[in-house]
Amino acid sequence: MASTIFRSLHSHPFLFHPTALIRRKDVILYCTMRSAQTQTATQEKVKPQVKVSPHGTQSKALEKASKDYEAVIGIETHVQLNTLTKAFCSCPYNYGSPPNTSVCPICMGLPGALPVLNLKVIESAVKVGLALNCKLSLNSKFDRKQYFYPDLPKGYQISQFDVPIATSGYIDLDLPLEFGGGHRKFGITRVHMEEDAGKLLHSEGGSYSQESTFLFVLTINIVLLLISYKRVNYILVDLNRAGVPLLEIVSEPDMRNGIEAAEYAAELQRLVRYLGVSNGNMQEGSLRCDVNVSVRPIGQLQFGTKVEIKNLNSFSSVSRAIDYEISRQVLLHSQGQDKEIVQETRLWEEGAQKTVTMRKKEGLADYRYFPEPDLPGVFLTTDYVDGIRNSLPELPETKRRRYEKMGLSVQDVLFLANDMNVAEFFDTTITKGADVKLATNWIMGDIAAYMKNEKLTINEIKLTPQELAELIASIKDGTISGKIGKEILFELLAKGGTVKGLIEAKDLVQIVDPAEIEKWVEKVLSENPKQLEQYRGGKTKLQGYFAGQVMKLSKGKANPGLLNKILLEKLNAKS
Repeated sequence: MASTIFRSLHSHPFLFHPTALIRRKDVILYCTMRSAQTQTATQEKVKPQVKVSPHGTQSKALEKASKDYEAVIGIETHVQLNTLTKAFCSCPYNYGSPPNTSVCPICMGLPGALPVLNLKVIESAVKVGLALNCKLSLNSKFDRKQYFYPDLPKGYQISQFDVPIATSGYIDLDLPLEFGGGHRKFGITRVHMEEDAGKLLHSEGGSYSQESTFLFVLTINIVLLLISYKRVNYILVDLNRAGVPLLEIVSEPDMRNGIEAAEYAAELQRLVRYLGVSNGNMQEGSLRCDVNVSVRPIGQLQFGTKVEIKNLNSFSSVSRAIDYEISRQVLLHSQGQDKEIVQETRLWEEGAQKTVTMRKKEGLADYRYFPEPDLPGVFLTTDYVDGIRNSLPELPETKRRRYEKMGLSVQDVLFLANDMNVAEFFDTTITKGADVKLATNWIMGDIAAYMKNEKLTINEIKLTPQELAELIASIKDGTISGKIGKEILFELLAKGGTVKGLIEAKDLVQIVDPAEIEKWVEKVLSENPKQLEQYRGGKTKLQGYFAGQVMKLSKGKANPGLLNKILLEKLNAKS
């Protein structure tokens, strides 16, 4: 082993740094160095840069040039499956676990350890393939994707190459009204199964760069050696995530702007949550989007040079990164510098709101794919597929169309269908007999505001669909007023209980006796002679003032319709 190390060091000269770390803790030994030819994001500052400025003459030139070009956008989405164990071993995965506590010889890539496929991964892949209207491959296989990186302990990733489990699908979505509205249909090239890599934790002051890395696995003494060239930097490796099952969903290059791409990603998140195959949380890395962007003159069929963007941890980041990259490429084209656009991977810097070079993009040949010899092929029967097809829940697109047929607006439809649990709460409320529009208004209004203020999900509030339906019915039949209804609602949201129980306990039944309401009206008018004179002098808006005083006197229990009728009669009566 020693001779191997020093032969490697001889062919890649570097300087030993006095801050080199030797630690008896981690599972693997790394010798890491950075060659002088490596292009980093920091070095990019030295090169002449094309700045995309939102102001000034450059902005006007960019706006003019943009009309002559169109963007072509495709997205590779990695969905982390929520199986109990990893893809090829029995290790569990829990987000936030202490580093290197969910590892075993298989996911660490130790010699002699053989993978065993988790069948839940296949089930999840079939669900997603069917939900995306794909053609399923009844006979597929796994392949080895070869690349050398510190977070990949085996030196290859188990993935699928030429025979993915699902191909040639599409996804439907509706754009929100604030983004122009309308229906969109985007093609899905393929869905394939693979395993995740580990996670690299960079030291302060570190940069994203290509590195020459030599990996050695120790089976007895466990040591991590990190030697950095030119900088006092080091990298820690957490292999908890290594071997976690992923589905990679590759779209067709059908999107044309950042909004469409962000909404596509949001619809995928919605879909996998409805299916129950992933929590889809971007902040946890359960859903990760790598965006491919190119521009071309309008009317040209040939694609431009593709640039990949990484480090997108929110849908708004996806949209902003794409729009920046489109502007950058259009500006280079308009200035005759289109040769500066090279096939590469760029990072989105949230703070600077720009993309920067990470590394040159690898080609397929660099990965040297070949069939995985340690795993058998994946063979599906039509009965197995049909069983999964019949178990699928109502999906977001189907639910939106059903809500449309109920007469709900586009805004209502998108809000209700966005969250599976909110949709379920709404549907259950309707089955209990509640009016569709009234139930929608309560859920989108006071209930949504309460959840936002209290930072709760709809599953965490005390109110049940049954009681919401009961509350709506009580207001509709005149048992209680709308004002009393709101008071009861907030009580139910915070503490639970029943509508009937609260009405009885607090004596909240609406008063519909005309004689009693008339007494309150006369009392209010007699106590406010000045306002009465002003009303009869033409200030008719004071009617609201009088109605409010009567409601206050009745403790909110006077029937509003009856109150206003009696009040108008008294106000307009000849004195």
